[in-house]
Amino acid sequence: MIEAKDILTNSLTLSRPAPRLSRAWIAAILLPLLLVLAGIVYAQIEGDRGIPPVASGGDFEVSGVKVDASGKNAQEARSNAWREAQRKGWQKLWMQTNRSGAAPKLSDSVLDGIVSAIVVEYEQIGPRRYIATLGVLFDRARAGELLGVSGSVLRSAPMLVIPIYVSGGSAQTFENRTPWQAAWARYRTSESIVDYIRPHGSGADSLLVNAAQSGRRSRTWWRLILDQFGGADVVVPVAHVERQYPGGPITGRFAARFGPDSRLLGSFTLRARNSDGLNAMLDEAIQRLDRIYAGAVRSGELRPDSSLIIEKPVEIVEELLDESLAEDVPLEAGGLTSGPQIISIQFDTPDVAAVQAGERLVRGIPGVQSANTASLALGGTSVMQVNANIDIDALRGALEARGWRVQQGAGVLRISRAQAPAAAPGGGG
Repeated sequence: MIEAKDILTNSLTLSRPAPRLSRAWIAAILLPLLLVLAGIVYAQIEGDRGIPPVASGGDFEVSGVKVDASGKNAQEARSNAWREAQRKGWQKLWMQTNRSGAAPKLSDSVLDGIVSAIVVEYEQIGPRRYIATLGVLFDRARAGELLGVSGSVLRSAPMLVIPIYVSGGSAQTFENRTPWQAAWARYRTSESIVDYIRPHGSGADSLLVNAAQSGRRSRTWWRLILDQFGGADVVVPVAHVERQYPGGPITGRFAARFGPDSRLLGSFTLRARNSDGLNAMLDEAIQRLDRIYAGAVRSGELRPDSSLIIEKPVEIVEELLDESLAEDVPLEAGGLTSGPQIISIQFDTPDVAAVQAGERLVRGIPGVQSANTASLALGGTSVMQVNANIDIDALRGALEARGWRVQQGAGVLRISRAQAPAAAPGGGG
């Protein structure tokens, strides 16, 4: 028989609050979870997945030079082949830049002075024979004088490259070393007018510039990413690779995308017979993608997105000069100065033609010795450095007389096209 006090005791036992966990127990439970989460994040950035890009200087490059030479030993055969590659490379470079006439014959000592590097694309070394396919890099400053080519190259604004490689239904950038990443790393950008910024893929690159990032539309987030790499905008070359069967034919579909909205500029399809031809197919694809991007630069289509500029651009406001200060600095007759002076001119450059037209305009003003674009920003505002024997007021007057609207600052002019006057209502009668 159960007594009343037992029922009361059991009721009190059931209604007793659960014991509270101490801080030590909470730490013991949460610490393993935090370690697991930290391990997941670390696993995404650790490992040797980075592929540093090859040299991207301004050297002239000639690739695909085939040589076959012999010698008393392997070293002499290789040396003879490399000298032969320099001669063939010089002939090929001349045809690429001049397109007429035969290249002048240069001695081996002169070629040694203008060749900056030899790139081995493929080689077979024997006891007395050397067969290879080589690339020859010529120093732009030294070779440019012989070729008659200017040392300066017109280039686009800095573009961050996010190479997306899709294979087996998985899209990757730098999570693992991919053939597409390796192809962009070995591609030499010196002859391209597109200023590519190629991440190495090491460190936190796999977290910042992954395939998912290319689908985001937040301008603030894009600006934070671009600031990390010093880019003005982004290009997204996509390679979608499909294999019919292991070791068999490969089909590659490639797309040139651009900007935070992933706008499509062009696409094409290439094929390789087997896995051995994958790298060659990817190299050819990059060259075709570069031609698409370069064409967009020339047409003015590949320009930085204005929505990526968070800060309001600084504009030059015309300053009112104090009459007393103007009296302290008398001008010489006709606006001439005692010596040449440097004046900066800011002007809009939507495309390459606008750059050339602006330079021709300023050079045609009497008293201007030279006018060259020092800071180029296609699709934005470029800066021209003018060396003139006239003062800034005289230069401003000459520009206004030619129909330009001019704003003046301290040693700087901001010019823009004056708007055409509106047609008078009620035309002639």
